[in-house]
Amino acid sequence: MRFSQRRLYSSKGGQVLEATEANFEKDVLESPVPTVVDFYADWCGPCKMLGPIIEKAVKKDARVNLAKVNVDENLTLASDYKITSLPTVVGFRNGEPVAAFVGMRPPAAVEEFIQSIATDTEK
Repeated sequence: MRFSQRRLYSSKGGQVLEATEANFEKDVLESPVPTVVDFYADWCGPCKMLGPIIEKAVKKDARVNLAKVNVDENLTLASDYKITSLPTVVGFRNGEPVAAFVGMRPPAAVEEFIQSIATDTEK
């Protein structure tokens, strides 16, 4: 059995949570804070490397939140957002996807992506 720690969003960024089909609308689409969504799978090697980089960047910037979506457990979300490769990272602002990247990125590129989501500049 897998347990995940879930932190609730506030009006401030820097939060990390495990998003599911049950909470995605409330915690991502209706969030007052821009949100970066990390679509991943437990078996995905690059996902395991990228995940900690994204978490560190979100906690450092604190103007965005991070929602992690396990695609194996949330097939409908993966289908809705046309996730065909992992990892896929999508930035949401005001309930809409505004930017994305697929695959591993170096920490500096991840930080730049997060800053672009936080500051209304799309990359």
